[in-house]
Amino acid sequence: MNTIIKQIKTIPLLLLGLVLSNAAMAQQTLTLKEALNYALQNSVNARKAKLDIEGGRYKVEEVRSQALPQITGNGGLTYNAIIGSQVVDFGGQTQTLKFGQKWNSSAGVQLSQQLFNQQVFTGLQAARSSEEYYNLVAQLTDEQVIELVANNYYQVLVNRQQLNVVDTNIKNVRVIEKIISNQYQNGLAKKIDVDRIKVNLTNLETQREQTINAITQLENQLKFSMGMPVKTDIVLPKTELTEVTRLPELADSVTLSNRTEFKILDIQDKLLSLQRKAYVAEYYPNLSLTGNYTYSSQSNSFDFLTSNRNAIGFDASAIGVTLRVPIFNGFLTRSKVRQADVEIKKAQEDRRQSTNSLNLAYENAKIQLKNSINTINAQKKNVELANEIYRSTQNNYNNGLASLTDLLDTENALTSAQNSYNQALLNYKIAEIQLIKSNGNIKSLAQ
Repeated sequence: MNTIIKQIKTIPLLLLGLVLSNAAMAQQTLTLKEALNYALQNSVNARKAKLDIEGGRYKVEEVRSQALPQITGNGGLTYNAIIGSQVVDFGGQTQTLKFGQKWNSSAGVQLSQQLFNQQVFTGLQAARSSEEYYNLVAQLTDEQVIELVANNYYQVLVNRQQLNVVDTNIKNVRVIEKIISNQYQNGLAKKIDVDRIKVNLTNLETQREQTINAITQLENQLKFSMGMPVKTDIVLPKTELTEVTRLPELADSVTLSNRTEFKILDIQDKLLSLQRKAYVAEYYPNLSLTGNYTYSSQSNSFDFLTSNRNAIGFDASAIGVTLRVPIFNGFLTRSKVRQADVEIKKAQEDRRQSTNSLNLAYENAKIQLKNSINTINAQKKNVELANEIYRSTQNNYNNGLASLTDLLDTENALTSAQNSYNQALLNYKIAEIQLIKSNGNIKSLAQ
């Protein structure tokens, strides 16, 4: 909860153009930082978290209202179709008398004010802590949105790199196809060679189509996670997927106190403690101030409120204090307190598990970074070597010193090395995001 809802920041003109109209939906370049800031303002989860803050503020007001004066008004109108009678003894002689009038009316106001109620006072403390809880939950939601969008963003970039690999291979195979077709026409190549290269080209074109469809799906997933209309056309700059040459500085351990998850656990512990305190408060006496004022009137005619002179009216008021002292409720309060103790112990177990889980995530991120950087360096060398072998084999094939099978094998080896390099780069970026998150600095990606 938060008493002041943060005003949504102005969306950059670059991103605003993405959502204006279909006519304005020209392709726009979207950097990672712009994507993350857009998501923080438009993601459904992020917006719902902000609404939770607003709803939490009203919950605080609800609890606070119990400590304020409670004023109620009442009124009533009664028609006595048959007026009851009672027998009265007057000096040994009895008489039957009717008490009341045909029409009775009353109106009044009542006031109640808590003077001492430990449960209400504890509830006010819990309400103030709840404001901080909802703010932290919103912060955690933002971090989760950043992590999701960043992962999706890099997946799109890597798949675009894969498309570049396929396009390069298609270009190379078409050159070979042209050479073999000329050789076949001159009787220097077999038809089976022509057919094999055509099959290879068809497979590459099919692979290209599949890659394009995969990119479209990933882009739609990215836009969906950002809260952006899926029909919006976006372009991600290639510069966002930079080469990696060395590891960042890695600490032996991570400080968990900076993590939002732990701050939420701290607030939850405090709320559980206050809940137990509220149950214990049921043992305390309650003291409240009461007051009322009532005006009543009686008449035999319905118009007694206006012109009937026979209407009789009178008023009454009272002021007092009410003390409520709990004595025995069948051990109900004791059971509630013991349940609260169990919840506190469960929260301690959750904290222990969360500590281990966050440390595990950090250690795994470090291992993944090390593995990825080793794979990147190895695959980069493999790509260079595979490219050199492919060029050499292509030259030998043109000079009749290598078979078509050798050429296709080296071309497949080059493709495999390029794809492995791109996948290693993606794994590194995802592990890097996890490492930044482990340090509690994931919001730095959007700054």
